[in-house]
Amino acid sequence: MNHIADDPPDVVRAAGAVLAKDGRIAVVHRPKYDDWTLPKGKHEPGEDDVAAALREVREETGHDAVIERELGRVEYPVESDGRRRRKVVHYYAMRPVGGEFVPHDEIDKLRWVTSEEARELLTHERDREVVDRWLQGHASSV
Repeated sequence: MNHIADDPPDVVRAAGAVLAKDGRIAVVHRPKYDDWTLPKGKHEPGEDDVAAALREVREETGHDAVIERELGRVEYPVESDGRRRRKVVHYYAMRPVGGEFVPHDEIDKLRWVTSEEARELLTHERDREVVDRWLQGHASSV
């Protein structure tokens, strides 16, 4: 599904990816939260899931990418604008087609790791679940 960011005010819509090349996955470090996560971020006004995911991957990893398949969505509670809201993140499997990572304020590190290393390094269980979805589809397409 390709949602446009016109959801109810209690929903924060975001999109991201498992960006993979040569069997390795990009994981990023956010100094603000001191966590390791998959590249993702909130929609900009009027943006759909695909556009948001491609933009966020480019902004956070420095890589332009192409979408290979959908990986579904993850939902979890967040604190936003002083109130509890529900964050809905739609994920895609992507492969890079150019670009290079340059550290910046939001993302200071990027590592290309195996799926096993990703499962160890990722801070949030929900990210590990997305990697597992990627692995299931990856194994069936090899």
